[in-house]
Amino acid sequence: MRVPRWLLIVVGVYLIGLTVWSFLLATGRNPLPFPDPGSRIFAASSVEGRDAVVALLEQHGLKERLQANTPGVSRTILMDGTIINHSSPEVVRKVGGATACIGLVADDPAAAAQDAAAFLKSRGFTGDVVLDVEPGMPIAFVLTNALSGNCINFRRHVIHMPRPES
Repeated sequence: MRVPRWLLIVVGVYLIGLTVWSFLLATGRNPLPFPDPGSRIFAASSVEGRDAVVALLEQHGLKERLQANTPGVSRTILMDGTIINHSSPEVVRKVGGATACIGLVADDPAAAAQDAAAFLKSRGFTGDVVLDVEPGMPIAFVLTNALSGNCINFRRHVIHMPRPES
């Protein structure tokens, strides 16, 4: 049986692409938006502080993927999903002064936040849902005393988020 040359080329290119993507995924430099494991968000004291921390992390192999800034939040998203941001005083006030956040992916962020708040309340903690922290960004926050100075947020998958500013 003879295999057509074009089929061998297509399979070869596919296997090379799959191998490269697998390597990048295993080393934390996935160029694709899949999978989306959520994010871990840390607040910097200023935009300059954010830039300094990002530069330091780059020296240790954690590269910047993109910046997704809004009028209230200046954020850098790293290749592993870690976010270093600087929020306006208004945004910080809206999230109860939280300085870090665990970001989770949900099809319906508001409903997932309500469910999380109810779960935390059933365990004896507070659970307050805050919506519209950043107008135009579909992110729902859960403020809770189960975390000290931190919060939980729910957002849509990265492919369903608004396009970042360049």
